[in-house]
Amino acid sequence: MRNIWSLVKKELRTYFSSPIAYVVIAGFLLLVGYFFYSLVSWFNAAAIQMTQNPYYAQQVNINEMVFSPLFHNMTIILILVAPLLTMRLLAEEKKSGTDELLFTSPLSVGEIVLGKYIAALIMWVIMLGLTALLSIFAFAYGNPELAPWLTGYLGLFFMGALFIAIGLFFSSLTENQIVAAFLTVVTLLLLLVLNWATSSGGGSWKTVLGYLSFSEHFEDMTRGILDTKDIVYYLTFSAFGLFLTHSVIQSRRWR
Repeated sequence: MRNIWSLVKKELRTYFSSPIAYVVIAGFLLLVGYFFYSLVSWFNAAAIQMTQNPYYAQQVNINEMVFSPLFHNMTIILILVAPLLTMRLLAEEKKSGTDELLFTSPLSVGEIVLGKYIAALIMWVIMLGLTALLSIFAFAYGNPELAPWLTGYLGLFFMGALFIAIGLFFSSLTENQIVAAFLTVVTLLLLLVLNWATSSGGGSWKTVLGYLSFSEHFEDMTRGILDTKDIVYYLTFSAFGLFLTHSVIQSRRWR
């Protein structure tokens, strides 16, 4: 564990010693803040109209009208953010030639993969934590349910873990950071549109495509439903991405 945390601290210092971390965090917060403000403004206007009718007043739900759409918007932003967090992790090592030093160090391949992965994951947790501060206003002036809010953020954490594992894999394949980022975005977009494909498909294909789509497993979490099959999906595919990364590095190490 000591070797892993040494690599994690090194990667975090690299993030914050360059503009990467500040630009990515600022851009992410700006977009999330905009969506949050727009959704709250729309909710206020809709709530005023609904309160004039007792039937509709009972259907006013800040979780469904603000937080659920916000969480889904954050997944789209994450598709663009995750490649920025991962594209340099291994590609830069290969391009600069420092990968040879890394592979001949006392670190095992597993420690290298986990160190890089945990560093990017910590960045994602920091970004999520900062966006959670926006919710203070909703809890202070509104009455949202805590469970859907917590499971929504838990779902975002798991989704970020999956996206980062995919991005790390593509970063291990090439020395070009732009190529690594592009391949990551394309893959994540394909996983996103799989959910749309299920609406036109049928039979076993619809079941398979629905299971492979990350948004299918995220939907229930935004509603406060925590199902083990959804957690297993994110953990399994995150582990698979790390396994592929490990295999790529292992093959290069002994080449």
